[in-house]
Amino acid sequence: MDLPGARPAVTTPAPGPVDRGSSDYGDPAVIARLLTRAQVWAVVGLSTNSRRAAYGVAEVLQRKGRTIVPVHPKAETVHGEPGYPTLADVPMPIDVVDCFLNSTLVGAVVDQAIAVGAKAVWLQLDVIDQAAASRAVAAGLDVVMDRCPAIEGPRLGLW
Repeated sequence: MDLPGARPAVTTPAPGPVDRGSSDYGDPAVIARLLTRAQVWAVVGLSTNSRRAAYGVAEVLQRKGRTIVPVHPKAETVHGEPGYPTLADVPMPIDVVDCFLNSTLVGAVVDQAIAVGAKAVWLQLDVIDQAAASRAVAAGLDVVMDRCPAIEGPRLGLW
């Protein structure tokens, strides 16, 4: 609705690398493979805060038989699993690094996922970094971006 004397709304782009580009990294075959075969999910940004999306998604993954590994600077135990401050501190091989971070911060985590030999990175809803995704693909990792496993599993009829 236009109000007399009102100025038009001004929108500014969100800071950081949010260009979705030509590839959305949402291949159903990749998503299905990760949701059915990947066993160890390092959930970056997972804390004991039950109001955060990471908490609920990690719980879903755990109920579906996946091992979750909380990765958070506080290294808290979540859902009965010990936490680690960084991916480099995780003492087991990681299948998927599931990122609950701001898009402006996720590039460094993707680089860490590559460095520790993870098999895939999953960037959650609204977590978008085309350059980081390209680096992961170039390093041989599967990439899912701007998707949620708790949504994709039922959507694809996998859970």
